[in-house]
Amino acid sequence: MKHKLQSERTILSPLVPGDVDLALEMFTDPEVVRYIDDGVMSENDIHEQMSSWIKRGSDGCIGVWCISDHKTGEKYGSCALLPMPIDEDDTNWDLVVPDMMPDADIEVGYFLKKSAWGKGLATEACSRLIRFAFEEASLTHVLATIDDDNHGSRNVLEKVGFVYQGRRRAYAEDSPIFQIDRDRWLEVKQKR
Repeated sequence: MKHKLQSERTILSPLVPGDVDLALEMFTDPEVVRYIDDGVMSENDIHEQMSSWIKRGSDGCIGVWCISDHKTGEKYGSCALLPMPIDEDDTNWDLVVPDMMPDADIEVGYFLKKSAWGKGLATEACSRLIRFAFEEASLTHVLATIDDDNHGSRNVLEKVGFVYQGRRRAYAEDSPIFQIDRDRWLEVKQKR
């Protein structure tokens, strides 16, 4: 199975330790992390978290990808397919096991550095990752949750074909939940 994914303008490559530069740029920027409860991370915390962020599960289908320009190699951000936490406030990285699909709902997530905002890159990367989820990873549905005030992220999800499902517990709080299943994805794909 191919885990390096290409879209029109981007390459999605499994995150590696050398992508710490991107993580530092994104997660120390207050504007990039404004919708994350913990906010800005310290450089030390980012370096410590990299070992979790580069883990891959389910033969590489579950994990974090680096989004970069396929011509210049510039790193724009990251996107992920990971187990959605319910009563925890962060991903349970113990569920990301090399040869197993986690026994949990899988969510899509994405972060872009500020200079990459407003160019459709989040939509493009999210769409490519959902295609991978349904064509290669054999998922039947994918969830997403956002902060209630993150209208930009909601627009990304809706453009990709996610449908609002109401509220439920995620990240240890009552959260808006969006879902796309394979049939809905095929329907959206045929319209393009």
